[in-house]
Amino acid sequence: MNILALDTATEACSAALWCDGQVIAQRFEWAPRRQAELILPFCQAVLDTAGLSLQQLDAIAFGRGPGAFTGVRVAVGVAQGIAFAADLPVLPISTLAAMAYGSGRLHPANQIAVAIDARRDEVYWAGYRRTEMGLEPLMAEQVGAAEHLSIAAVEGAWVGVGTGWGRYRQRLEQRCPVVACWPEVYPDAVDIAALAAIAWQQGKAVSPEQALPVYLRDQVVTEPSC
Repeated sequence: MNILALDTATEACSAALWCDGQVIAQRFEWAPRRQAELILPFCQAVLDTAGLSLQQLDAIAFGRGPGAFTGVRVAVGVAQGIAFAADLPVLPISTLAAMAYGSGRLHPANQIAVAIDARRDEVYWAGYRRTEMGLEPLMAEQVGAAEHLSIAAVEGAWVGVGTGWGRYRQRLEQRCPVVACWPEVYPDAVDIAALAAIAWQQGKAVSPEQALPVYLRDQVVTEPSC
C-alpha cells in the first residue's frame, strides 16, 4: 500500500509517503503564505526519494481541515489534481485528528485536546482518545470561543496541542485542564499518512470529486472522521 499524503491547512507545509506500513520519505517546513509554492515540489521530492511514480500509488491523502481557508483549499485542490491525473482515490483526513495522533511523539497521555487558533477570538477544537486502532473522537469538531466549547465529560488526564493553547491557554484550561501542552504542534503529513492507512483499511477512500474541505465556519458542528 503506497499513499502520498500532504497538508497545507495551517502555517506548516508537509508531504509524506507511506509505503507498506511506514513513512519512507517526508518533507516539513513552517512556511506561512508559501504553501501553494512548496507543496507540489514537496510531493515530487518524497516520490523521488522513494523512487516511486504516481502510477505506483494506491491513494492520495490530504489534511481536509479545519484550518486556514486558503490553506485548506490549496490542499484540496492539489489532492484532487493529482488524484484526477493519476486516476487515484483520495483519503480526506482531519487536521485536528492528525495533530492528536502526532502528539504521541511528545507525551504518552491517552486523551488529547486539540486547539488551532481560528482568529476572531475563537479556536478549532476537538478531543480524542488514543486506542490500539488509532484514535477515538471524544467530541465533535467545533469552532468557537473557549468559554462556549463543548467538552467531553470523561475521566483521566488531558494533554493539549496546537496554536490555540498558545494564545488561549488560560481560558481553555478553565474548561479543560491539561497536564501538559505543546502550542507549537502543527498538522504533519506523516500523521495524515498513518491515519490514511487506517482509513484505507476501513474502506474510507473516496473519489476525487468527493475530496471536500471542512471549514467549520460554515457550520457550528460537524461529526469528525479520522
